[in-house]
Formats: sequence, structure tokens, C-alpha cells
Amino acid sequence: MATADARPRLGSRGRPEESRTAILQAAIREFAREGIAGARTDAIAKAAKVNKALLYYYFHDKDALYGAALDQVFQERNRRLMPVLAADIPPGEKILRYVGAFFDYLAENPAHREMVQRELFNVPRRGQMQRIVKLYMRPMFEEMVKVLRQGIAAGVFRPIDPMQFIPSMAAVVVHYFGSVNFLKLMTNEDPMSPERLAARRSAVLDFISAALFQPTALPVEGESK
Repeated sequence: MATADARPRLGSRGRPEESRTAILQAAIREFAREGIAGARTDAIAKAAKVNKALLYYYFHDKDALYGAALDQVFQERNRRLMPVLAADIPPGEKILRYVGAFFDYLAENPAHREMVQRELFNVPRRGQMQRIVKLYMRPMFEEMVKVLRQGIAAGVFRPIDPMQFIPSMAAVVVHYFGSVNFLKLMTNEDPMSPERLAARRSAVLDFISAALFQPTALPVEGESK
């Protein structure tokens, strides 16, 4: 009878899904800190508690590992956000739920947001983002366009241009996290404390509501929570 101690170790090929997941999570953290140029596969293998040979068994080089790590980040993001856009709820509630879920995802996954920020700045040099846009970002963008157009047609939203509003909406959510160090210096408070995050989340929802909803269709306080 096999015992728990007889199970294959994480660093072996006997637990492929667990080993691969551990490598990807370690890779995301390393790429977020160092970028693809500075990231070291030795450090990734050590953090994942696997040997380097196993890392190259699953990912034949650093570029392949980087691409898989980006996939992991955007797959997780879409698992969190796409069900919100697919829900059978009114467009106003849907947009506010989406914004809240997006804010929460960024707050809970600092390595994910930092890795994506690095990749965005490297678009002219690297081809990964073109694939990511096609697989993950464009489908979500198209769903948001549909929701906004539905809300406009129903008279709930102002007649905004979705092509302009969507990037503006994303910027309101994302910019806060990219400004954490500056905000900390300016306010002498921790922008990532639960209290500050809750205040910022409410402010983001309020700002987007004021910019998007017709005055007669503004949601009541707490409706999006």
C-alpha cells in the first residue's frame, strides 16, 4: 500500500500539473520584478522548488516560459471578468460589477499587474502582446462595447463613444496601482491598506458612474457592491 511519502516529489515529472503550476507562479513573480531580460531561470526553478532540468522539460526556453506566464495571467483575469460580462443583468449593473471585479483582481494580484505593465512598455520590441490581444483582450473589449451600446440604446448611459470610454475607464482603474509609490510619499499613508483600497474602489465606481450614466439613471449608493 502506497503512503503519502511514496508520492512523486514536486520536483519530479510524476506530478506534472502541480510542477507546471508552481513554475508558472514563480515565473510570474520573477518576470514582474525583473522583466524578461533580467529574469533568471535559476531563480524561478529555486522559487518553484524544482530542478532546472524540470523547468526546461515543461518550457524549452525562457521565451516559452515567458509566453506561458503571460497566458496564465490573462487566463486568470478572464476567468474573473468574462463571467461578469456574460451575466444576465442590466448593462448598468454589469459595467459597475465589471469595474469592481477588475479593481479587486488588480489589488489581489500585484505580480500579474506588474508583469502586464512591463509587457505593455515592450510592445515595439516583443511580439507576445499581439497574441495576447487576439486571444484575451479583444474578446473582452468586444463584450464591453456590446454592453455599452446596449446601455446607450436603453437610455441608461450617456451617448459616449465606447472606443474612447473603454480605455479611459481602464485607466481610472489601473493608474492608481501604478502610482502607489508616489501616493505613499505624498500622503504618508499606505495606498494598499484595506481602508485606502476600499476608499479608492468606491471613488472609481462613483467617477465612472458620473461619467457614464444618464443623470436620471445614476445607481443608488452601494448598488454595485
